[in-house]
Amino acid sequence: MKLLSDANPKIQKGTAQGYLTFILHLAPGSLSGYNVCPGASKGCLATCLNTAGRGRFDNIQQARIKKTRWFFADREGFMLQLVKDIQAGIRKAKRLGLTPVFRLNGTSDIRWETIKIGSQKNIFAMFPNVQFYDYTKLANRRNIPANYHLTFSRSEENDAKVPTAIANGMNVAVVFSTKKAADLPSRYLSLPVVDADETDLRFLDPKRSICGLRAKGQAKKDTSGFVVHMEN
Repeated sequence: MKLLSDANPKIQKGTAQGYLTFILHLAPGSLSGYNVCPGASKGCLATCLNTAGRGRFDNIQQARIKKTRWFFADREGFMLQLVKDIQAGIRKAKRLGLTPVFRLNGTSDIRWETIKIGSQKNIFAMFPNVQFYDYTKLANRRNIPANYHLTFSRSEENDAKVPTAIANGMNVAVVFSTKKAADLPSRYLSLPVVDADETDLRFLDPKRSICGLRAKGQAKKDTSGFVVHMEN
């Protein structure tokens, strides 16, 4: 079973900047019977983009559940397939004249830096010259490999952890109720805001930045506090 995809509309925006992103989508929360989002809040789960785009189709949902169960039932087999997919992604990007980059937590929040593969400490050690990046709600992730960029995802339940995430070198993603990029605040929490909807390439963001995302899908109806309403 193929694990990675480059068909996500947002990640395809990166091609204009010379990058081709490959993303792994698992079944978020506990949809598969296994929890892959340990830091998820109620607001996060309610507004998850799991069903956005092609994710609205039942066959896609079933494939994500199958991948997730494979990860837990046969970790070795799963990781070997992941290696094959990364190698294939590198080859495809080279053919297109693009730089390959990888997101392993498209709809999950797994500590990939702790998962060994063969004699290697983790997947990042196996591909030291390849850029990986993700969002995370786990502010205490430390000793992150140099080729793995993490952006902390703020929610209605983890506001107090934002300073910890910043101290650990992570930028912070915040979902705002604004409809247009021009309506994003210039600063939030005393840090400059960048338009994180322009591309998905978070590793290119300036350090100590707020990554401003506009509410989409069910997030437009959020009342939990997951979405920051500018009028407040």
